[in-house]
Amino acid sequence: MRSVKLTIAAGAATLLSQAAFAADMAIAPPPQMYAPPPVVEDFGGWYLRGDIGFSNQSVKKRDYYSYPALASLNQQSGFDTGGIFGVGVGYKFNNWFRADVTGQYRGNANFHGFDRTSYSDTGTLQFGSDNYSASKSEWLVLANGYVDLGTWWCVTPFVGAGVGMSRNTISNFTDQGANGTFQFGTVPGFASASTASKWNFAWALHTGLAYKISPNVTLELGYSYVNLGDGVTGELVTKDGFGAGQGHVMTFKDITSHDLKLGVRWNLDSPQPVYQQPLVRKG
Repeated sequence: MRSVKLTIAAGAATLLSQAAFAADMAIAPPPQMYAPPPVVEDFGGWYLRGDIGFSNQSVKKRDYYSYPALASLNQQSGFDTGGIFGVGVGYKFNNWFRADVTGQYRGNANFHGFDRTSYSDTGTLQFGSDNYSASKSEWLVLANGYVDLGTWWCVTPFVGAGVGMSRNTISNFTDQGANGTFQFGTVPGFASASTASKWNFAWALHTGLAYKISPNVTLELGYSYVNLGDGVTGELVTKDGFGAGQGHVMTFKDITSHDLKLGVRWNLDSPQPVYQQPLVRKG
């Protein structure tokens, strides 16, 4: 009986000593909690841009030079492709809206036209046909706004619009008549015009894809529909001087263009991440 009591006492002493040792051990603190990595905000900042491309232009109609009796029975017009060279400066307001001001030189596009006409100034209806040729170029300045529609695999589709002014220049205009009207009554008739320029209100619609190749450089493949307004020739004069001082000019009405461009944007303000102090949980 005495041995049983001694055994129980020894076990109790062992348990008490283990409990005291555990109480003396330091309690390990929980792991520290840190904030997630800082997010680099993708908005804000000035940028420069450059564009090259080509135009596919058309003209709605051509108006004759102050001859109300001269009627066009069949009118055909076409332009060759012209080069586009542009620069601009803009600002990105946030991750979906940006705006810029651009200037373009739109290189010479050769013009080819044909008319079949009738004329009755002398009381006798006469018919004639004319072949036209010319060159056309423009200076175009636009203020543009764009909406970026989200980014997938570094590619951002966008849409936009712009308004501004276009200076349209018509040069090297010639009128070769196969049968000649009364005014240019020789067979064949021929007239030419000096270079002339006209300022117009212009507007454009834009769409395209942007690809960010680095934080500061973005490539763009863009399409624009541009309305350039009207163009006008200098005064038409025949070989013998007929028409001088009589205001005989040809007007190109409602010139439009489908433009395809490759552009580069350089961000001038590198985005800076905003760091936060780590969150620490203390025991």
